[in-house]
Amino acid sequence: MIAAIAIGRNEGARLVQCLDSLQGRVGRIVYVDSGSTDGSVAMARARGVEVVELDMTKPFTAARARNAGLDQLRTGEAPEFVQLVDGDCEVRPDWIDTAWRFLQDNPEVAVVCGRRRERFPEASVYNAHCDREWNTPVGEALACGGDALMRMAALDQVGGYNPGLIAGEEPEMCVRLRQKGWKIWRLDAEMTLHDAAMTRFSQFWKRARRAGHAYAEGAHMHGAPPEGHFVQETKRAALWGLALPVAIVLLALIVSPWCLLLALIYPAQIARIARRSGGGKAAWEEATLLTLGKFAEGLGVAEFHLRRLTGKRAGLIEYK
Repeated sequence: MIAAIAIGRNEGARLVQCLDSLQGRVGRIVYVDSGSTDGSVAMARARGVEVVELDMTKPFTAARARNAGLDQLRTGEAPEFVQLVDGDCEVRPDWIDTAWRFLQDNPEVAVVCGRRRERFPEASVYNAHCDREWNTPVGEALACGGDALMRMAALDQVGGYNPGLIAGEEPEMCVRLRQKGWKIWRLDAEMTLHDAAMTRFSQFWKRARRAGHAYAEGAHMHGAPPEGHFVQETKRAALWGLALPVAIVLLALIVSPWCLLLALIYPAQIARIARRSGGGKAAWEEATLLTLGKFAEGLGVAEFHLRRLTGKRAGLIEYK
């Protein structure tokens, strides 16, 4: 009745934790590997897990990997429910039973997710930022992340994930699910432990850049009313990360170098966000990252539209 799909590449010990956390809690486990060189495939097979090795001569996306896992589950008797999980996540002991009972009691819900936490939020300000980001509102939601329990029938109805997306594949699929009348739900329950392993600003920058690309692509696909998918996120990234910096530089070149003082709007924005969040050390760190991240997001927005206009395929933007 319940199966699981884990995807990954070179996750090492994290993959072992992921697969072991699923053992005994689901009927089938499928691991989809995308070119690992660290023995991940052998580790998975040693645990009796079904393994799908992707053909890496074809463009890779996480969406393509998840679809490959779903195809594997359809060989034989397909399960009623499937737990999707990233290979760097450990599923909490009570999660699958809690989520399954909720789906049983709520037949209109296609996807249910819970609280994803960072395993080491104290290791860096970037890990702590991820942990705060995962803390989404409880109740009916617009979308889920990479970890969630889903109905196979709902996934079949919308054709699964869009394999061409390099990021934002879950929110985009959730748009299509909601258009079919399904609901997405966030439970107040512990779901997974995630290991972002972000210790450098360059990693944070790449992750934010990828988010900007996902915002722009999502808005391009489903931005029209009533969805307005990722429209506001794209506008904020374009305004703070592109339009304002360009305008300030142009004014400084054309009008006066004193116009560079307009850049003080960014520290002012950091102060505003930090005060709104309580003003402690963590609030200032988060406000700084959110503001700096807009530059990377703006770059991601620009990259998407540039590639769209030139017809070039987007490559993966990976931070690990």
